[in-house]
Amino acid sequence: MEFVVKRFEELTTKELYQIYKTRVDVFVVEQECPYPEIDEMDLTSIHIYLQEEGSILAYCRLIPPGIRFEDVAIGRVLSTRRREGIATKLLEKAIEVIQKEFDCSSITLEAQVYARKLYENVGFVQTSEEFLEDGIPHIQMRKYL
Repeated sequence: MEFVVKRFEELTTKELYQIYKTRVDVFVVEQECPYPEIDEMDLTSIHIYLQEEGSILAYCRLIPPGIRFEDVAIGRVLSTRRREGIATKLLEKAIEVIQKEFDCSSITLEAQVYARKLYENVGFVQTSEEFLEDGIPHIQMRKYL
């Protein structure tokens, strides 16, 4: 397994295809949630994925401050193999990259409610009431650095 960390313009067309396919497979198909998965935030984000034998096992994007939230954001967090600690490793890597690349005091994300414990385990705390986003219950969470 190896982590890949790239800005949008550094991604190859094959990498971009794999990222989009994996995101659509999880968020649109598996979760039965038709919404515009590909957006302009991809263009300014740092993309992190964990790969094994050419397949994406986990993915997230880091959105610079001032684009989604006032501080840096983590978005599109997914793991194709669950309950193996892969998502935790991905989040730990994301936090490491954020601390290296951004001058910020906190990280914000919007978590699906069922995944709250995953984020709490790496230091995030709930900062909002539950709300629906694309028909799925979410909460906003923040990690203070």
